[in-house]
Amino acid sequence: MGKSELGGGGPCRAHGCSACCVDTHMPLSRVDVARIVAAGHRAAGFAQGHGNRRTLRNVDGRCVFLKGGLCSVYPVRPEGCRLYPLVYDEARGRPALDACCPHRDEFTVGEGDREALRALVRSLR
Repeated sequence: MGKSELGGGGPCRAHGCSACCVDTHMPLSRVDVARIVAAGHRAAGFAQGHGNRRTLRNVDGRCVFLKGGLCSVYPVRPEGCRLYPLVYDEARGRPALDACCPHRDEFTVGEGDREALRALVRSLR
């Protein structure tokens, strides 16, 4: 299997992997919250924290939206989920593939992905 672009979830589906949805600390931007609320979900049911310091809620150690090993809000999932396994390495001050993702080497990352992550990080500050 060749490398997959971010956002398509090819390697995740191929391996039946949802490791990134376990004990998630995924930040939520105001845009993420608004998009998920517009899809019919109450913010109090999926977000914890306040303002730009919100994260996805976990239930029994898993993302609240993980149902049967799949994301139940995939079309409206947060931007950080769309970009994963690309994460922002605070220590180095740059985007990097998350060492916690068991299939990170199966993704290809373009400059547009890196810029989207930088924009997300700016929106969360």
